[in-house]
Amino acid sequence: MIDLRSDTVTRPSNEMLEAMLSAKVGDDVYAEDPTSNDLQEFVASLFGKEAALFVPSGTMSNQICLNLLTKPGEEIIADADAHIFYYENGGPARLSGVQVYPLKSEKGEIPLENIKEAIRQNIYYFPRTAVIAIENTHNRHGGTIISLDYIKQVYEIAKENNISMHLDGARLWNAHVMTKIPLSEYAKYFDTISVCFSKGLGAPIGSMLISNRSNIERAWKIRKTYGGGMRQVGLLAAAAKFAIVNNLHKLVDDNKKAIAFSLLVNKSDLFKIDDSKVETNIVMIDKNANISMNLLINKLKEKGLLISALNENRMRAVFHLDVSFHDASEAANILVQSAKELIEQ
Repeated sequence: MIDLRSDTVTRPSNEMLEAMLSAKVGDDVYAEDPTSNDLQEFVASLFGKEAALFVPSGTMSNQICLNLLTKPGEEIIADADAHIFYYENGGPARLSGVQVYPLKSEKGEIPLENIKEAIRQNIYYFPRTAVIAIENTHNRHGGTIISLDYIKQVYEIAKENNISMHLDGARLWNAHVMTKIPLSEYAKYFDTISVCFSKGLGAPIGSMLISNRSNIERAWKIRKTYGGGMRQVGLLAAAAKFAIVNNLHKLVDDNKKAIAFSLLVNKSDLFKIDDSKVETNIVMIDKNANISMNLLINKLKEKGLLISALNENRMRAVFHLDVSFHDASEAANILVQSAKELIEQ
């Protein structure tokens, strides 16, 4: 089965499992897990920040960050398709008592003028704009890379208005390897950063929030409150460290697989892929043919291909460690052939 539903479906390699088995562990709630402590220091240094905290998931990491930067009744500006708004179960409202002001964009870069207009005036009936959140790479826009120049401009707006900056960098690793921009350069412009180990890097579990030492000290308590206090977590931290050291450079191949897949699919007039947006490992596929998405997804599964349907017209394919270049070509062939068979029925 070729699984393109997400890069979260990767499984640990034998070498990663060996690293996990040999990890030194302790009780992380007491800050006594040496492997977890080492990972936190290692990642903080990569980003040029003072400290970091290992957590179970990207959603928890994002929500802790937003809690750190806001007070109840305040507001967060974010893209309308941002993960924190679209996929985190109303977390900002539930957990921090704040709301998201969603703004539309073409590729995750909200027009600067729209951001300026969305910043609330200091009037008694408005919430305070506390945070501007950026997602890089941007999932629902097809893995697009948010440019450093854009980030700098948003940062200047935020600084002028005393607003914090949060980076949902679940797939920032992908942007880093494709642009060659250092992780520490991206990090300069954000008060809090969230990164994920269980997507393209291939670790089984884990994310990390990165910030200054004061914020991370506060984050320990919030993590415990959210149920994220873990014990002998060095087993997972070892997998994350292995993933960074050994798999980070392989993300370039995932982009190449995505491009190869897109070129093959675009040869057919049954589907449309915007080549200009295939910047990392995610491909958005729009169907031109008048066929049922549900029937198509089931047909693909029968032929050994799993793809996520986002709506009746759009699918998402995500390339990762466990998909070979041959798999990418075969997936394109299965997709086109299945559509043809449904049309002929």
